[in-house]
Amino acid sequence: MRFNQKLILLSFVVITAQAVTGCGAKTPPPAEAPATPAEAPESEIVTLKPEGAALGGIKVEALVAKTIPRLLQAPGEVKANDYLSAQVTTRVPAQVVRRLAKLGDLVKAGQPLVTLTSVEVAEAQGEAQLKARDWARVQELGEEVSGGRRYSEARVAAEQARAKLVAYGLSAADAAGRSGSPLGQFTLTAPRAGTVLNDAFVEGERIEPGRAIFIIADESATWVEANLSPANANKVVEGGLARVQVDGQWLDGRVVQKHHLIDESTRTIPVRIEVKASGDHLHTGEFVDCRIEIGKIENAISVPNDALYQGTDGDWAVFVQESATQFRRVKVTIVEDLGESKQIDGVASGAMIAMQGAFFLNSELSKGSLGDAD
Repeated sequence: MRFNQKLILLSFVVITAQAVTGCGAKTPPPAEAPATPAEAPESEIVTLKPEGAALGGIKVEALVAKTIPRLLQAPGEVKANDYLSAQVTTRVPAQVVRRLAKLGDLVKAGQPLVTLTSVEVAEAQGEAQLKARDWARVQELGEEVSGGRRYSEARVAAEQARAKLVAYGLSAADAAGRSGSPLGQFTLTAPRAGTVLNDAFVEGERIEPGRAIFIIADESATWVEANLSPANANKVVEGGLARVQVDGQWLDGRVVQKHHLIDESTRTIPVRIEVKASGDHLHTGEFVDCRIEIGKIENAISVPNDALYQGTDGDWAVFVQESATQFRRVKVTIVEDLGESKQIDGVASGAMIAMQGAFFLNSELSKGSLGDAD
């Protein structure tokens, strides 16, 4: 009897637990499919008014794959062309009497630059005059009367005295006493045509031998020394083409020399570029940007800098023409900087690109975005 009661009680507990569990259970809702994010547009469209292209100075051309030079970029410094430069100096102690040229002047070969006076020159000029008169008297007597030895000695002495004055830096007229200047006074002339780059002296100053009174250089063919790593310098060949950027303007040049020693301070090898500049563009000591050709790139796509626009995020873009008044902004990658143009990737050959007016088109696109936001 007692066993049956326990069995009945146990059955009741199990049935009650199942009922409670069944009543409290809830059916889970079906899982929702993850939301698919909207894809960012690959391009943006700007629509111009019919006269917009003309107002923005937009010029459209088709992209053409072509062979372009492969360039090395390097910093450079403008230097005077030592092969077309000269120093003007005195070879004896002298004092400046009068300046005849100044810094920046364009001078011709043989043009007077400065008048000096020197005690040594005065002594040499006096000696030369005495030897010249002695030689004149011997010439009047003739070799037979004066004797062969005396004749030769007088001639040689006169020539030596005149040569000494020429060695001092006197002109032929000053050495021969034909200039009419006082003894000891002489004029230094320009040894070559060019521009006066240095004239660090004042009238009345004493000049020691060897000191450069003037530095004259022909600036029509100036040197630019680009500093390259040894590995890059090995890729450069003499005679190769190069370009130099000065004040936003690119000047053509060519590689004329490569140094064979590494600069101890920069650990680079200077490569010398000769630039034939018209006008006053290059100045000695000026730092410039250089591009040196080291090969060719086949089937390259390039656009002028005016065709590119760089956004605030640093990305570059070009504008592809969709119709006469519509342009699509397409992001591109800069593959190589070519100076006035850049090699790009991201647009196929044959696409019609706005080669000028990218900034204007981006401004119009920004205006459209602000209008949509309003």
